[in-house]
Amino acid sequence: MSSLKQHNQPAWIEDYIDSPEKQRRLYKRTLIIVVLSQIFGGAGLAAGIAVGALLAQEMLGTDSFAGVPIALFTLGSAGAALVVGQLSQRFGRRIGLAAGFLAGGFGAVGIIVAAVIDHVPLLFLSLVIYGAGTATNLQARYAGTDLANAKQRATAVSIALVATTFGAVAGPNLTGVMGEFALSIGVPALAGPFILAAASFILAGLVLLALLRPDPYILAKAMAERQRAEEGNLADVDSQPIAKSNRGIIVGAVIMVLTQMVMIAIMTMTPIHMGHHGHSMNQVGLIISLHIGAMFLPSLLTGYLVDKVGRTVMAIASGATLLASGILAAVAPPESMLGLTIALILLGLGWNFGLISGTALIVDATTPFNRAKIQGSVDVSVALSGAAGGAMSGIVVAHTSFMFLSYAGGFLALLLIPVVIWANSSAKGKMGDEDKMNA
Repeated sequence: MSSLKQHNQPAWIEDYIDSPEKQRRLYKRTLIIVVLSQIFGGAGLAAGIAVGALLAQEMLGTDSFAGVPIALFTLGSAGAALVVGQLSQRFGRRIGLAAGFLAGGFGAVGIIVAAVIDHVPLLFLSLVIYGAGTATNLQARYAGTDLANAKQRATAVSIALVATTFGAVAGPNLTGVMGEFALSIGVPALAGPFILAAASFILAGLVLLALLRPDPYILAKAMAERQRAEEGNLADVDSQPIAKSNRGIIVGAVIMVLTQMVMIAIMTMTPIHMGHHGHSMNQVGLIISLHIGAMFLPSLLTGYLVDKVGRTVMAIASGATLLASGILAAVAPPESMLGLTIALILLGLGWNFGLISGTALIVDATTPFNRAKIQGSVDVSVALSGAAGGAMSGIVVAHTSFMFLSYAGGFLALLLIPVVIWANSSAKGKMGDEDKMNA
């Protein structure tokens, strides 16, 4: 029973429940720790993205499977998202997130070994494990929302995401440096960025394991339990409804799934497209770093807009921005750094709009008793959509063209608009009222 569980709460939980000031301080401290971990996690995430497709191309000797690395580590991130969500639900954010980052670091080590011994099966297995770091990097955005109120949630997500920018932009720009370092120690140049990824993910995990105390999610659940008891609802929390709004979960998930699929598909094949038209690895690294910067750097403004003008408006903006990106990537001259750069920046920006608006909808629609588990389950769908986008992108380009892929991705993103319109009309304005309330 809830009342029984309450009496068994540790003393520190009771102290925090009884002190709003302590809750505010813990909220701010949690954001600082998440920011620190995301700086390292961002470097681990981005270091491999820039060269994953190129490493597969070199080891497999064909372009057709160049999308496999991103598909594999995105597929691995799907499984990891579920595990991290379940661990966070049961043991708190500290254990769940630390375990995910550490697993991603060991996966990066496996990729390095596979490149050294030219072992494709080990490469594929390690890419799957490396995906745990990617999943955890995204799930860390939820940690800042555990103690946030409705008007702070998108902003809290945005703080975590913008912190990722520091490492995420640095990672691809260190491609050349890490390649030279790798060669100096007898490792293939394209495996060099994964040395950075391994160190970054492991450091992110250790930061969370050591510093994320008290755990914000454990406290959030205890506070919700106390509130239910005070309201006279003494039923066991496990019997409570799994969510406040299934519609909000569905719409938030669809927004994130579509934006992830489109972003991964176009991003995956851009380095290959550039390689076919004479661009250097440093140019590839620059474009990918600018793309990843656009994915994360505007987050503070995006979070503010999502909280102020509403989740729905920003979801529609996501679809429109991704459409513009796809069209520009398709029509830009292949030799043009400027055209491809603008297209990839818009691609990252559209993804940013979709991720933050979709995440806010998921948090709005869940309760502390089930939030981490549902967040993990939704991120599984997001990761699987990214895996599908990455896997199909190489096949599509091999049988058609990069232009066709870009057009297809842009127009697929337009599906976001009817989804949110359907949600508004079916709910008879309920979502619009929530947006106004959030504003």
